[in-house]
Amino acid sequence: MKEAKTNDILLLILLGAIWGSSFFNIKIATYSFEPFTLALIRVIFATIFLLLISIFYKIKIYAFSKKWKIYALVGACNIAIPFFLIALGTNKVDSYLAAILMSTTPLTGSILAHIFTKDEKITFFKSIGIILGFFGVLLLFFDKLVLNADNYFFALTILIGSTFYSIAGIIILKKMKKAGNLDVTTSTMIWALIFLFPAAFIFEEPFNSSPTLDSMLSLIYLGTIATGFAWWLRFKILMKNGLVFQTQVAYLIPIFGVIFGMLVLNEQITWKVFASLIIIISSIYIVKKYNK
Repeated sequence: MKEAKTNDILLLILLGAIWGSSFFNIKIATYSFEPFTLALIRVIFATIFLLLISIFYKIKIYAFSKKWKIYALVGACNIAIPFFLIALGTNKVDSYLAAILMSTTPLTGSILAHIFTKDEKITFFKSIGIILGFFGVLLLFFDKLVLNADNYFFALTILIGSTFYSIAGIIILKKMKKAGNLDVTTSTMIWALIFLFPAAFIFEEPFNSSPTLDSMLSLIYLGTIATGFAWWLRFKILMKNGLVFQTQVAYLIPIFGVIFGMLVLNEQITWKVFASLIIIISSIYIVKKYNK
């Protein structure tokens, strides 16, 4: 795996910023939508957005080609399952705890990459970088971490949901390396929609939702930008730089979540934000340098 360049790091930071803005938008959306319905509508907006981009650039979509099974598998593991599990957990778990749980993705990703890939083995310095990044997130939220009998189950759903991102990343690297980024993103999004559509109507009543304007605007943003565009960007980084580097975005997401909390919700930024940011940037640099 090639060492990441400055542009790759900037793209990773952009992805972290987009997904960092998702936390409060998901929270707002859950006020009006149940988990399956939220995930379904989010994927509908993302699919429309990606199909329009594909048509504009005349990209052929292979969702229903002979390789449809692998697209369907990635659509389930990379989108449908984690979207539902994370939405379910976020509705009941404090956002700070959700951020910690989501930040385990680089840990699970590095372990899975070591086991299932040939060129992303765990090394001493990569391990230092990964652990350092997780410590940076812990520093940010350690005094607000609340885990009790009431939220164990929902915390577990977020943890499992985040792990599915790493599982899907391994599948993509092993089975879809030669596929185009936009085709992979759009095709897997289509299959996620196919899975979520019946599930939403079996377990919930989407048409009975009474969304507020704020929830609807948050959901549109989540679908088009935080899902459609961001997942295309994620695939681009994953294909070029590998799973270990790409999962480092999980350390940036809480930082941007706090920054957006200050900008949008007038929350206070403390010294811990700056200290955590320095630690996390250092960890990304270490992983970048030794991810070869």
